[in-house]
Amino acid sequence: MECVTAAPVPRVQANEVGAGFVTTAVGFTASFAVVLTGLQAVGASSAQAASGLGALCLVVGLGGLVLSLKYRVPVTLAWSTPGAAVLAGSGGLPGGFSDAVGAFVVCGVLFLVTGLWPQLGRLMTRIPAGIAQAMLAGVLVPLCLVPVQAAVASPAVVLPVALVWLIGMRFWPRWAVPIAFGAALVIIAIAFAIGAADVAAVRWAPALEFVLPTFTWQAMLGLALPLYIVTMASQNVSGAAVLQSFGYTAPWRPSLITTGLGTSAAAFFGGHAINLAAISAALAAGNETGVPFGRRWRSAAWAGSFYLPLAIGAAAVSTIALAAPGGLIPAVAGLALIGTLASSVQSAWADAEDRLACALTLLVAASGITVWGIGAAFWALLIGLATRAVLLGSASRR
Repeated sequence: MECVTAAPVPRVQANEVGAGFVTTAVGFTASFAVVLTGLQAVGASSAQAASGLGALCLVVGLGGLVLSLKYRVPVTLAWSTPGAAVLAGSGGLPGGFSDAVGAFVVCGVLFLVTGLWPQLGRLMTRIPAGIAQAMLAGVLVPLCLVPVQAAVASPAVVLPVALVWLIGMRFWPRWAVPIAFGAALVIIAIAFAIGAADVAAVRWAPALEFVLPTFTWQAMLGLALPLYIVTMASQNVSGAAVLQSFGYTAPWRPSLITTGLGTSAAAFFGGHAINLAAISAALAAGNETGVPFGRRWRSAAWAGSFYLPLAIGAAAVSTIALAAPGGLIPAVAGLALIGTLASSVQSAWADAEDRLACALTLLVAASGITVWGIGAAFWALLIGLATRAVLLGSASRR
């Protein structure tokens, strides 16, 4: 009788776990402050912002774990950092945070429909990349000015963190924002020690707060649509391109379905948008991990698993961050977005024919105007597209 032996189970390697840990550590510390800032800007209370961050960690972790295990591709998910910037720049909505939650739900449905109905994705790609990037750049400008303003208002608090960030950008660019956040933690600890900051103990316990969404046309046009466009253009498309650059094909349709369902689910607890990771995707899929090509999916799976305990600790992290003195955390968020601002401006200016339209788009988005309850991001898109159509139409008649 012939004996059949089972195939050996590949051993867990330290570099696989290490790459997954680095992916999660950088992804979380580099942008969670932006998420908290954005959620509070659209009306979330401190507890609701903490709940939103926890829900995002949970869905990012589970979604990335499922996709990487099923498709054996180093798929990592992330929350939409540009989307959080859109929240921060949009201001409050007439119905408060419940209107924003309704926009988050609809954004998730749009991701889902894009995965199930490719025609919507093709329609989205007809929006010129320069216009979309100019809108994002305009939204980012006020946020990136916060560190400058905070440094003048609270120099003893903000300037040391900005200096640490600058040194990090010089020597360890990938870790610059996490290191700056570490410096911010030191300052927060000092503030606690001298009694300049205080928090209620009840806010340390992990909790998800259900928010009943409301659906208004102002929130759909002013928040859901810009959030969808920015996340698709800056995150999902870029995330797939990053994987392709390392020789992998992203499971596009399953990823959109997963992120769509995840976004809508997280929305009920304050989370704004889930997408394919772009920058942090390289930390699990890149050659510098030292993990063999066929095993890098395991690093992505570890990255997903490391997000799950962060979901439990999100309330404590949020409590510490939101108690920071002197506008410190918004300043850290602004520092984290400067690189995104630079790349967005560069992309917006790439096509000489579109530069005027892109300039108007950026200015309108940066203005922070609200007309008929609809925020600046929507009007920036509308004016930019209209200007482009007029200019290209007049050029074609010459």
